[in-house]
Amino acid sequence: MRTIALFPGSFDPFTAGHLNILRRALTMFDEVVVAVGINQDKRGFFTNEQKIDICRQATAELGDRVRVISYDCLTIDICRQLGIRHIVRGIRNMMDFDNEKAIADANRRLAPEIETIIIPTAQEFAHISSSAVRDLLRHRGDTREFLPEGITLPDVI
Repeated sequence: MRTIALFPGSFDPFTAGHLNILRRALTMFDEVVVAVGINQDKRGFFTNEQKIDICRQATAELGDRVRVISYDCLTIDICRQLGIRHIVRGIRNMMDFDNEKAIADANRRLAPEIETIIIPTAQEFAHISSSAVRDLLRHRGDTREFLPEGITLPDVI
């Protein structure tokens, strides 16, 4: 039986840290679905279509073990729709851990059949956040250290 995990996020944009978490999740699961969440209350830096394209570019080298989708519902609902029983989340620090644990606890109450796996990012990626990348982009800074190799970002400024 194939094991599949969902790696949800806003991925605005998908960073080198996200790719690190994804690669490590692939050591535990046969397939990982990168799920770009649509938040109607939040205006993203990139459009949903751009975020999906960036994710696909960043994960292309990983082959058919990675799928990229978008979703506009509760994370546990997309898991149920796809028959997925594991959610993968990455953390950089203790603040991330506290937030992710609270979400995992709520998800467990609502969907006890779905387990959250929290993966700490590798130390060399702990300083990377999507908000830092967006700030660099706004100020025309160098994002090469923060993004996966080979992706082309749309012109957003």
